[in-house]
Amino acid sequence: MPKLRGIFLRDSLYGSRFEDIGSAIAMRIGIISDTHIPEACEHLPPAVFEIFRGVDLVMHAGDIYVNRVLDELSRIAPVIAALGNGDEGLDGHKHKLDLDVRMREAHQLEIDGVRIGLVHAIPTPVETSHQVFLNAMHRHFGGPMDVIVQGHSHIEGIVRFGDTLIVNPGSATLPRNLTDIPGTVAILEILNGCASAEIIRLG
Repeated sequence: MPKLRGIFLRDSLYGSRFEDIGSAIAMRIGIISDTHIPEACEHLPPAVFEIFRGVDLVMHAGDIYVNRVLDELSRIAPVIAALGNGDEGLDGHKHKLDLDVRMREAHQLEIDGVRIGLVHAIPTPVETSHQVFLNAMHRHFGGPMDVIVQGHSHIEGIVRFGDTLIVNPGSATLPRNLTDIPGTVAILEILNGCASAEIIRLG
């Protein structure tokens, strides 16, 4: 995992610790999910690169399908990705990702004291009990998170359950499983130890 400019960062899955190398207090993270390339389209929409220009990190929440999507995103900033249900060549999916150090079933980061989990899908209190949600956080991340980034549903949204902010950027190429409307991404900002997010439509 590369060092990100001036920000304290811990990635528990890599077992690495990076020290603060400057006085930066803000970090912007581009969040994208469910790109389904090349089935949805051949390449990422150009608007993704415009919106993500200047971000410090890109998180892909899964259903990537081909590794070159991560390569394209890495031209913007360092990339980490969650393994989606469609990324393993199973259940009728014809694409399978090659092994890639950027990709894990789940990532856990700590940025300026904010604990962030990245996973393709996690059950939330909208669809299950709060205890099931807590159990899922423990299973994926070892404990509660301040922010969880997920995808899978293709439905964009930002919602808070207790102390946890959940950000789903929707799909950049198949929003709400439709092909005739612009996709969506999200920007997560960490500022002075606090997290905020916004959904951005690609057009």
